[in-house]
Amino acid sequence: MKIFRIFIILLLITNFSELKSDEKSDILKNKILKNIRCLICQGQSVYDSESEFASSIKLIVDKKINEGAKEDSIYSFLIEKYGDWIVYEPQLNKNTYILWLLPLLLFLLGGAIIVKKIQKKNE
Repeated sequence: MKIFRIFIILLLITNFSELKSDEKSDILKNKILKNIRCLICQGQSVYDSESEFASSIKLIVDKKINEGAKEDSIYSFLIEKYGDWIVYEPQLNKNTYILWLLPLLLFLLGGAIIVKKIQKKNE
């Protein structure tokens, strides 16, 4: 009877750990799909899109996750195949410096203009 109880407990523990890994892979899959742009639909992520392209990308991402690929390697594969434009948050590299630095430069320029106007008004 004691062995039977231990067997039941071990069975439950392994089933719960499998559920957690499935949940983790689903969360990772959804995170990736929300960050990938559908090339057919304008302004929609692959997660939200119903196009054939989105369906094929969903299958590719699912297959890569089941093979044990990490998030960065999946993004690298898709970027290599479709270019930097496919991801909503592209990686920082020589081709995307302006994309990442332009908002900061505009913020600093706007701040400088405001400070200059305030100083001119106080004179």
